[in-house]
Amino acid sequence: MGTTLEQGAERKIAASLMAKLQTKTARVGIIGLGYVGLPLGLLFAKGGFTTTGFDIDPRKVESLRQGKSYIKHIPSEAIGETLAQSRFTATAEFSGLAEMDAIIICVPTPLDEHQQPDLSFVQATAGAVRAELRPGQLIVLESTTYPGTTEEVVLRILEESGLRCPVTPYSTDDPAPQMPESPPADFFLAYSPEREDPGNPKYRTAQVPKVVGAVNAPSALLAQALYQSVFERTVLVSSSRAAEMAKLLENIYRCVNIALVNELKLLCQRMQIDIWEVIAAASTKPFGFNPFYPGPGLGGHCIPIDPFYLSWKAKEYDFPTRFIELAGEINSAMPGHVVQAIAESLDARKKALSASHILILGMAYKKDVDDTRESPALKILELLQRRGASVDYNDPHVQHLGKMRKYEFGLDSAPLTAEALRLYDCAVIVTDHSAYDYDFIVRESSLVIDTRNATRSVKEGRGKIVHC
Repeated sequence: MGTTLEQGAERKIAASLMAKLQTKTARVGIIGLGYVGLPLGLLFAKGGFTTTGFDIDPRKVESLRQGKSYIKHIPSEAIGETLAQSRFTATAEFSGLAEMDAIIICVPTPLDEHQQPDLSFVQATAGAVRAELRPGQLIVLESTTYPGTTEEVVLRILEESGLRCPVTPYSTDDPAPQMPESPPADFFLAYSPEREDPGNPKYRTAQVPKVVGAVNAPSALLAQALYQSVFERTVLVSSSRAAEMAKLLENIYRCVNIALVNELKLLCQRMQIDIWEVIAAASTKPFGFNPFYPGPGLGGHCIPIDPFYLSWKAKEYDFPTRFIELAGEINSAMPGHVVQAIAESLDARKKALSASHILILGMAYKKDVDDTRESPALKILELLQRRGASVDYNDPHVQHLGKMRKYEFGLDSAPLTAEALRLYDCAVIVTDHSAYDYDFIVRESSLVIDTRNATRSVKEGRGKIVHC
């Protein structure tokens, strides 16, 4: 168990860590080397920090040690460059956490089978940090979660070490956060939500402002200094809870608006109105309107999950989040609408879904990435198989569908040739990858179900296309 510090000792270790952060001599550890942790680790390494990535997957660790990337939009050259400069290393040995000055947690926060928050990865990681925790370390949680997780879950686990980090209020009205006299902190704890958008070339990691909130003022100042060293801008808020809620608001805002256009899409289909034309027309208004677009459902780690995290937490306060829950329900139902549209379109051609051979185009949750997390294509594939259809998929960015948390299809990407397309009863565009030649797909297919308006520019064969 650790030994707690006196007030004077706390100021010394805080000053020492601040100096290390400002001179970039602090050692930074990133736990979780996925779509969030790997680019963050490379950013710190490129920014001049000696950085260590920790992951429980030995395949990721070995790949990084060889200078190879396993994420499409992160080039292997970026990894090899940091390795050559001795700025970045990867390991599965969590005992090395004791050597880190700042530890950033970037692990998954999925939902369980009952749509309840699953914090098992956060809890296990906090336990691993606790085992190596020493005075003077800064711990930052980046995983998307409900307000209160940093204080109620992570802090509680870390303080089982015997070290303390008091929760005390501070103000951001002054140039630096001010805090009343309080018990000294042995370590420092903050929350800074990840804001990665995989595959987005317009906004690189360092360009997206970094929101930072903490459990006390020293933690806030240190976390802000950590991120200021590599991000173009930081935004300090008055608590870890405020930072946690800010992340949820960002994604629930998108979830609710996408649910709105998804519901309007279903109505427009019945009214024989083109929803895409309607959105384009509304988008000409220069104020008061931001376009959102319908689709086959939500994907990615955050948007499909975040509404359920907040709704679950709101129950603790006896507060029904009906609007948010409804948005989640609408978006979750979209894969089912797609499958029903496929069945009805095949039936109109005197073909039963259970006797059909179907090709899904695109398994990634959005165009031009290899990320399948929570992709609606996975649910569509599952529902089609349940109804007896024979289903293949093609995705230029996803060559194999291996074992996942919810699914285990064991499929490889099928070839996309004229001969292959002619064998399918239906091709379903679920992800509108730029690599697809939609004129070719429509020409060679007997039926195309388009969930993304990807075929809007196709001139010939439009009678084969069903928009849903």
